[in-house]
Amino acid sequence: MTVPEGSEEEPVVARARTVRARPVAFVLAIGLGTLALAVPEAALGCLAVFLLAMAVFYLPPRADRRGRGASAADRPELVWPGRGVKSVAEALQQPAFIIDRQMLLRYRNPASLIGFGNMALGDALSLRFRSPELLAAVETVLRDAQPGRVTIEERRPVERVWQVEILPIPPYQGERPHFYLILFSDRTAELRIERMRTDFVANASHELRTPLASLSGFIETLLGPARDDAVAREKFLGIMREQATRMSRLIDDLLSLSRVEMKRHVPVSTMVDLTAVLRKVETQLEPMAEQLGLELALDVPEEPVVIAGDEDELMQVFSNLVENACKYGESGTRVEMSLTRTVERGETYVDAAVRDFGPGIAAEHVPRLTERFYRVDPGRSRAKRGTGLGLSISRNILLRHRGRLLVESTIGVGSVFTARLPLPRGESGVTGNSSS
Repeated sequence: MTVPEGSEEEPVVARARTVRARPVAFVLAIGLGTLALAVPEAALGCLAVFLLAMAVFYLPPRADRRGRGASAADRPELVWPGRGVKSVAEALQQPAFIIDRQMLLRYRNPASLIGFGNMALGDALSLRFRSPELLAAVETVLRDAQPGRVTIEERRPVERVWQVEILPIPPYQGERPHFYLILFSDRTAELRIERMRTDFVANASHELRTPLASLSGFIETLLGPARDDAVAREKFLGIMREQATRMSRLIDDLLSLSRVEMKRHVPVSTMVDLTAVLRKVETQLEPMAEQLGLELALDVPEEPVVIAGDEDELMQVFSNLVENACKYGESGTRVEMSLTRTVERGETYVDAAVRDFGPGIAAEHVPRLTERFYRVDPGRSRAKRGTGLGLSISRNILLRHRGRLLVESTIGVGSVFTARLPLPRGESGVTGNSSS
């Protein structure tokens, strides 16, 4: 029996059968009573038929008389699990589905719309979930009528890891389950935290080894041969302070990267003016640019360019890009920031570009720039007090904003780092050149 969405938990099959039978029995009883009064010879027979008609009138539905031991085939009104199960599923914060023995969707709770989008009732489970592990686990539970569990990964539209519980809904006594509850629990954050913890230990131990070795060596020197050497002591203490600052900066960047990666799958719910963000970045980094002999040039429209974004995170992205452009492009004369509109595959985006006129980056290095701790020139990077994490942080922030980082570089000409971010539908928002 198919129960449409929003129907009551008690089907009306048996109830309708009884409602149809009772008026007939009532009319028959009245007619026989009248006949018995008019024809005394037929009174006894009419009385027997009258009692039979009244028995039909007062008997409960067939399903109630047979009791719980009847099969589902004889009692189609008992097939649907009921509003109790439906109410429990609606109260769950995790996505939940109810399927039947044919693996057809019979119910979905509101939380499933957020996690998996709209699914039509009656569709096969395999139309939405193409995971062989999940489908095999469901088939096993249907065969054995025992609870099952499986972990699956979804990479679109965002990467997520789900722990799935497949639970038979308890049937009536003596019957196999007719319906099964599939409950999804998001384990993405937990697994990412575990992965980050492992990566943090490996990366931090590698990057901290050099400054720690320097600190240990200088401390031993100050406690030994340079104990009474005031000039050496002053020099070594300055180097130790630089190494300690480097370790502190490295730890801050690692923690920042961990926080960003943990939130990468969480959609952004606030709006931000990208023009105002770039103006703030210009104000903050202008002193550093002047110290390096560079000019910061800003080319943005007068009107706001509003996108879905987190202001603090976007400030971090463009601060990283402009700071890198100033440090590694200081052989040029200026660093330019600009906003332009572009169309890609029918969607409108805003390109926030940071251009330097430095030595440029060789083509073989460009694809790896956003990897953790990757450096084109490790010695130069450490001399510039870089941690090798800035572009990785920027990339992960842009992924959370449904954007991406584009890099173009030519040796001897300079580099352009572009953050391509989606504009809200129906908004052009940016003047300037566009491309498709």
